Amino acid sequence: MFIDRAIITVKAGNGGPGCVSFRREKYEAKGGPDGGDGGRGGNVYFVVDPAIDTLLDFSGRHNWEAANGLPGEGANRHGADGADLVIPVPPGTLIFDNEYNLLLKDMNEPGMKVCICRGGIGGKGNKAFATPTRQTPRFATRGKEGQRREIRLELRLMADVGLVGMPNAGKSTLISRCTSARPKIANYPFTTLSPVLGIVELSDFRRFVMADIPGLIEGAHSGAGLGHDFLKHIERTRILVHVLDILPSDDSDPVENYHKIRRELELHSRSLVEKPEVVVLNKADLDADGLFSEDIKHRLGVQNVMVISAVSGQGVRDLLERLWALVRQSPTEPEHPAPLFVWPQEDGAVESPETVDYLDSQEDTL
Repeated sequence: MFIDRAIITVKAGNGGPGCVSFRREKYEAKGGPDGGDGGRGGNVYFVVDPAIDTLLDFSGRHNWEAANGLPGEGANRHGADGADLVIPVPPGTLIFDNEYNLLLKDMNEPGMKVCICRGGIGGKGNKAFATPTRQTPRFATRGKEGQRREIRLELRLMADVGLVGMPNAGKSTLISRCTSARPKIANYPFTTLSPVLGIVELSDFRRFVMADIPGLIEGAHSGAGLGHDFLKHIERTRILVHVLDILPSDDSDPVENYHKIRRELELHSRSLVEKPEVVVLNKADLDADGLFSEDIKHRLGVQNVMVISAVSGQGVRDLLERLWALVRQSPTEPEHPAPLFVWPQEDGAVESPETVDYLDSQEDTL
């Protein structure tokens, strides 16, 4: 099951309470306070795990809590810190604060680790409150409560090349020809119900990732068909391969189909139509003399039009070589840089609590 969105509640551990204790040893009946401090609550981290490709683990678990710190003890013994909670997410996960609808972090690199909630500090034992004028304090402080957040996770597939086009244009057949991916292939529309990723292996140890996006139809940006759920996954791709059926089974015009999909991409996001694009005329095995292909090329009036047959393999090798050249030229900057997070206040002011505390190491705290 492909799950690309989840809303969860994460909570850091509470700090352990301080201890009220007095040293009582032989020959020292009034040895003074020796209550230790409580331990720190565990932090909550998100870390990118390349072995995960969906948010399925979050579909049945909505509350994630780190361990609390243990209370302090006598003899100045400090309570143990609570264990940190490390939550693995797939590459390309966007972390939002669901309450304020703010992007916290774009988890786009393997091994990236970010602290979302800090654990509460432990309470002070009565030893910390002893002074020359107050030598027997009989109180301690409770630990602070750990931070809690409602988090929205959204997955954007990270692929170098994305296949788009009308249903039944041959995208699934093409990715199965180019990669080891085995999507469902059948002679009817919407056989692909979720995005499929595959790795294209070329000579000289060259490789890139290809994604098959479920077929789009007119009105997809506003909820028609299945494509509106997966248009967001195209935002991560660096190259778009627009697959057109030379002889559509519904007798539609391939040129009109091309412009319909382009309009849907533009209505969803202007950046999509600005991506490098390769137009592929598929099912050349049905057009032996090439008359339909040449007519479509002439009427399209666009560059980078290639004619292939995903079934027979005709032209597929040349297509992959062209895509490799475009992948090497395309930029790799992330499209969702994470802003510095600040808490909005009701009066319009902003506050920068301890949550906005970027660490000096590679870990970020948000």
